Amino acid sequence: MNEPMNLSRSRGRSRPAARLLVLSATMLLGACAATTAPSPTDPAAPAIPGAWSIATTGSAAMPTPVDWWQRFNDPALAELVDRALKANPSLRSAQAALAQARAQRAVQEASNGLSVGGSLSAQRSQNGNADAGNRFQAGFDASWEPDVFGGNRAALDASDANVRAAQTGLADVQVSLTAEVAAGLIELRGLQSRRDIAQRNLAAQTETLQITRWRVQAGLASSLDLEQAVAAHAQTQSQIPALQTSLGQSRNALAVLTGAAPGALDTLLDRPAPIPTAPATLALSLPADTLRQRPDVRTAEHRISAALANVAAADAARYPSFRLGGSLGLSSITLGTLTDGASVLRSLLASVSIPLLDGGAARARVQAQEAALEQARATYASTVLSALKDVENALVAIRGDQERLARLQVAAEAAVNAELLARQRYQSGLIDFRTVLDTQRSLLSAQDSVAAAQASLATDHVRLYKALGGGWTPDTPDNATAR
Repeated sequence: MNEPMNLSRSRGRSRPAARLLVLSATMLLGACAATTAPSPTDPAAPAIPGAWSIATTGSAAMPTPVDWWQRFNDPALAELVDRALKANPSLRSAQAALAQARAQRAVQEASNGLSVGGSLSAQRSQNGNADAGNRFQAGFDASWEPDVFGGNRAALDASDANVRAAQTGLADVQVSLTAEVAAGLIELRGLQSRRDIAQRNLAAQTETLQITRWRVQAGLASSLDLEQAVAAHAQTQSQIPALQTSLGQSRNALAVLTGAAPGALDTLLDRPAPIPTAPATLALSLPADTLRQRPDVRTAEHRISAALANVAAADAARYPSFRLGGSLGLSSITLGTLTDGASVLRSLLASVSIPLLDGGAARARVQAQEAALEQARATYASTVLSALKDVENALVAIRGDQERLARLQVAAEAAVNAELLARQRYQSGLIDFRTVLDTQRSLLSAQDSVAAAQASLATDHVRLYKALGGGWTPDTPDNATAR
């Protein structure tokens, strides 16, 4: 029964010490009030041009479509992109990274608030021959650290920036994934077209070979003509297995992109279909808009924000930290009296921790974070320049491949007419077999080049949409509240 009285006396004696502690804290606050953490500043970004250096016919400044692959009007492409966005392993990994960043942010936010814990203990002790005694205690402990110099706030700001960086990192994976799927399907369709061209030319060469055999038997052609026809036929035949091998590899790559095992898409992709064609008009945004659309640029910006907050947190760690704590509990010699008639135990503690001598470690930590900030700024500048380069390169490629395809189509049309005339004249005995062989080789080469150029041009458009940041909605993930 004497414990409450003793506690009261103890509290009375501790009041001068408490006043001294409060006075010391006030003096420390006044001494450090003039010192503030570094203020965030916008990074010096490279100069952004007002327009692209290449003027593309039919282009207009407009936002890049989120679902740009729909503009190719290919149902298989839309289905593959949908599968990839649901099951691709890299995308799931980025989603897990975002969940981890959000959880770490929640941990940081919780550590900045009031911490309350409960405890319950039972003790049985004996001193010499005296009877054993029991002691039961139950209580609550609470503590709180005032964020005087903003270190905790800065750490939370860094966590917020990391969450936003993880969100845009996920978007960057989406952008890359959709572009990779589209490019993979275009490559596959191009290989299918080239295989069909080789098979059609092989059929024509088979017919020519049969005619040559008849002419040799009739004494109208030499055995040299026959051997040349056999050689040309075999060379065209040899191209088909190589194309089949590339087709199988393309199907396997697309299956893996959609999160399936190789061979899972053979039934879907074996059906022949034309090479996906990009729309005639380009959805081309301005350079500044492109940078706002690109998730990798947004990620680099958020990394700078996180680095700025880390500098502020490291700087705040150089100054005193304060902590308030207290406990409230009950103590009794029997469990039954713990809630009725037990002694009440109360305590309140205020403490201050002052870094005095650490060998320069605190300052070195600030310098390390400042160096990380400079790295983040350099990475941002590099990302901006790479983004501008990607768009310009895609525009250059589109213009060049458009001109190349137009000329190849003219050449292929002429090669078809030349091959038809050569065969007719050879059957009539007006020309030699070498001319037939030359026209057939030219026809196969021209048609194969047209198919390859069509696939290359479609892939150029895919690269352009990727460079413009298409494939995600900038405002949705980037402005979402971290939870």
